[in-house]
Amino acid sequence: MRKFLCLCLGLAIGLFLLGPVSPVRADDPIKIGLMGPVTGDWASEGQGMVQVVEILAAEINAAGGINGTQVVVEVGDDGGTPRTAAMAAQKLLSSNVVAVVGTYGSSVTEATQDIYDEAGVIQIATGSTKISLTGKGLQRFFRTCPRDDEQGRVLANNVKSLGFTKVALVHDNTSYSKGLADEAREIFKAIGVGEVYYDSIVPNDRDYTVSLTKIQAANPDVIVFTGYYPEAGLLLRQKRELGFNVPMIGGDATNNSSIVEIAGKEAADGYYFVSPPALPDMKSESAAKLMATYQEKYGTLPSSVWSVLAGDAFLVLVEAVKAVGPDSAKMAEWLKTGLKDFPGLSGSITFDEHGDRVGEVYRLYKISPDGQFVIQ
Repeated sequence: MRKFLCLCLGLAIGLFLLGPVSPVRADDPIKIGLMGPVTGDWASEGQGMVQVVEILAAEINAAGGINGTQVVVEVGDDGGTPRTAAMAAQKLLSSNVVAVVGTYGSSVTEATQDIYDEAGVIQIATGSTKISLTGKGLQRFFRTCPRDDEQGRVLANNVKSLGFTKVALVHDNTSYSKGLADEAREIFKAIGVGEVYYDSIVPNDRDYTVSLTKIQAANPDVIVFTGYYPEAGLLLRQKRELGFNVPMIGGDATNNSSIVEIAGKEAADGYYFVSPPALPDMKSESAAKLMATYQEKYGTLPSSVWSVLAGDAFLVLVEAVKAVGPDSAKMAEWLKTGLKDFPGLSGSITFDEHGDRVGEVYRLYKISPDGQFVIQ
């Protein structure tokens, strides 16, 4: 037994001195992780992210790969929850990914930032707009979506431009929703839009009639909802059932075609939201090509813009590997200093020193009577 223990100890010391047991060979494929809510309440977002990124990866591999090396997309399902996301991050890291695309929700991204940073792996979020995510000084964190301060400004200014003066402001207490509500609230004060109601709802609830009745008693001329599309759809449907005909406007997390299915076309008619442009409204040649390929393969379009922003994150990572090789530190530096006006799917992409995307992206949309998202 003593000899056996000594032998085990010697092997352990030897392995420690040798370092990692899984070196990456020159002929190994380049693995890029994709973390998204493939299951859960936001599953349509995660599934769209996977579909778009896999289409782009197949095109790159068909053209010879990245500098002659094939690229493999490793998918980690975060389920749309922080706890599941932490496990998904560990799974992707164990697959030896050079970088990670995702994820969608701000609170979910927040749960994984330190995990990827400590492992020395780049993370590019795609729908996580909370301001503080790029305020932590993490050198390998980026995002292809804008921030809540920009969204709050665009949302508040559009509320005023549409002629609304008495606002009922509703959030769902998530990092994204509460942060956006607070940003918009401050801007409403600055531009002279009155607030007659401010409160939260509970995500995943099935009945919001009590909250809607309280909102109706406050007599707003518009409801501003900063949460996600499942709750927005229910609010629209139940508002109509109550005969409460006040208009409603939301943020970019309601840019998902499922909102019409949940609300019904009649209840969704006239709903406004601000968002980065949808795929049909993107003007780049690469977006037109993706739209054609996606429609041919799936018979429809991606349910929202966030899957397209995942595609943008994947494409800039590919450019970084082409430029400096699969070295995380060099890739991060190149993304901040070497990537300028990259022609992404959603338009020109440049990152600032914090990893934030530069430039204004948001547009105003309105849902038409037939359930289409019409840019205003």
